[in-house]
Amino acid sequence: MADKNILIGVTGGIAAYKVVEVASRLKKSGANVKVIMTKHATEFITPKTFQEITNNAVSVDLFADAANFNVAHISLADFADLILIAPATANFLAKMAHGIADDLLTTTILAFDKKILLAPSMNTKMFENPATQANLNILKARGVQILEPASGNLACGTVGKGRLPEPAEICEEIEKIFAPKVLSGKKILVTAGGTVEAIDPVRYIGNRSSGRMGYEIAKSAVKNGAEVTLISGKAEIEPPNGLKHFVKVESALEMRNEVLKEFETADAVIMSAAVADYRVKTPAAQKIKKSSDNLTLELVKNPDILRELGTLKKNQVLVGFAAETQNVLDYANKKLVEKNLNFIVANDVTLEGAGFGVSTNIASIIWRDGSVENFSKMSKAELAEKIVQRLSKALNQ
Repeated sequence: MADKNILIGVTGGIAAYKVVEVASRLKKSGANVKVIMTKHATEFITPKTFQEITNNAVSVDLFADAANFNVAHISLADFADLILIAPATANFLAKMAHGIADDLLTTTILAFDKKILLAPSMNTKMFENPATQANLNILKARGVQILEPASGNLACGTVGKGRLPEPAEICEEIEKIFAPKVLSGKKILVTAGGTVEAIDPVRYIGNRSSGRMGYEIAKSAVKNGAEVTLISGKAEIEPPNGLKHFVKVESALEMRNEVLKEFETADAVIMSAAVADYRVKTPAAQKIKKSSDNLTLELVKNPDILRELGTLKKNQVLVGFAAETQNVLDYANKKLVEKNLNFIVANDVTLEGAGFGVSTNIASIIWRDGSVENFSKMSKAELAEKIVQRLSKALNQ
């Protein structure tokens, strides 16, 4: 982070002491660091501590006399490439969400138009309070990046979510923000979630996909500078911030229609959705009543969206997924060739910590030349980053 200017806003929480190490790590990485403290923050740690760590004066008072005529909140906003707020208290989140500017930090925030990273830290009940969650959603919608609090023992004696992440994690997040954007200017189409095939107005045929893998891929692609369209079937999580388009669908036919609309202008497509292979031929118009011991449904095959894209593609990079329960590499290789993919991500969903409904995955990436990269168990967010890095490589070949 050499030559980056980082402004740290420290608010009045007990976790303020951990931010000293954050400032130290950033300074050692080559960043120029300045600190604004709220008056409440000075009750927990002195400005002198941050001054010694950063070798810069610490700002507290909005109306303090300046050595030179220089409006403090404007000059600090102009200085920074990024503002980190850590810890971000519930009180601060509320003020920031509603544009209240009653001290130096909140006034500086209003004059800042670049990247802001918030690291909330507070009592679990305060964090989970609907008012706090509503304020976080407002800020996310504005493009503010939120670093989720950690869970554990809190200073108030309770156990739960609300701990400030460790300094190393905070600094790692800042490094990611400043990392080169490997997909800058690229249009990426991602499909995610499971499709729903209606039996009647109440029941459907579905699958166990949570949508998490595809959503993490879309999130990573956004972070890496891409214009991302996410087409999603049934999913258990909220879509990531920063998408160019978000399209919600139910059936495989709906997903096919939406994918084909976007495909021609896309630079790459990552088909991570769990698309149903079959649908009910004639869904009932009314709820089917229980009238006998057996119910027979006639199923017909859904269109193979990935195969269709493979025949249509020109210069696009096409990536597929193979979620298997046996002969994983053999089946994935066959799919790679038959559907004209650039590479495929394969996993054995029977393994513990892999597949549907969990936050981790175990996968292999198989390339057209036969080479295979095997990845041990990692979070789906980490695997998504690896997939995006390989996508960048494929786009530049």
